[in-house]
Amino acid sequence: MTSHHAPDFEDMLGCLVPAIARANAEIMTVRREGAIAREKADRSPVTIADERAEKVLLAALAEHWPQVPVVAEENAAATGLPADAAKRFFLVDPLDGTKEFLKGGQDFTVNVALIEEGVPIFGIVACPADGRLYAGASGQVAIRAIMGDDGRLFERHEIHTRRPVAEPPVIVASKSHRNAETDTWLAHYPQARLVSIGSSLKFCLVAEGKADIYPRLGPTMEWDTAAGDAVLRAAGGRVLDARGQAFGYGKPGFRNGWFIAFGDPDFRPAPLPKEPAEQGWHV
Repeated sequence: MTSHHAPDFEDMLGCLVPAIARANAEIMTVRREGAIAREKADRSPVTIADERAEKVLLAALAEHWPQVPVVAEENAAATGLPADAAKRFFLVDPLDGTKEFLKGGQDFTVNVALIEEGVPIFGIVACPADGRLYAGASGQVAIRAIMGDDGRLFERHEIHTRRPVAEPPVIVASKSHRNAETDTWLAHYPQARLVSIGSSLKFCLVAEGKADIYPRLGPTMEWDTAAGDAVLRAAGGRVLDARGQAFGYGKPGFRNGWFIAFGDPDFRPAPLPKEPAEQGWHV
């Protein structure tokens, strides 16, 4: 088994949190002024908030890690995806949960993850609407904090997944992408308490022990999931694909298949059904 060495957690926070604070500020400024959505080629919405936040994040990554490639959602939409993933690369989603952002909700996030040999070894998930920040590094620590406008972190504490799984389990599901396949899988847990929330915050609820399971039976892109996945793994959880294998990154087209995330690594979730041969990829 390949050993992955996550970068120093505090160094990563020191470099990235100020940039994420600026990205948050760009997003909230656009919201106050009134966000107008356009439709991308994949039929997903995009706003100037996505683009401004991504510009801030790409500049910070280029300053601190100029040698590490970056795959970022809006840049990929504008210029195309790289043909192959590098051994080590960043994944950036400057505004995950654009639909919730446009609806006036709070379940949207800024996401940055570092991938090494297919494994998310560091991730930050920030919620611009309320200042929450989650971060984690493989083999080191996972935290939750409140981020001030100046990028300082307050109320910081370590987080860990819940073990064992609650009886009945708490299952967190997508707010905007619930489908028949998900409902069929949920029938395995008829007594479960369901929590509906948007964006990568679903991973974070499992990471901090407020939920037990997050199933996703529908298409996503790697930048949608990598940061939350990194936080969850650092907090003690696991993410498996539909074959029951460890969920990986750098896949063709940077597209995700179905997956299930859970907090107790000893838990054996109900298997996911076989994925259809073709899926619609607008997310």
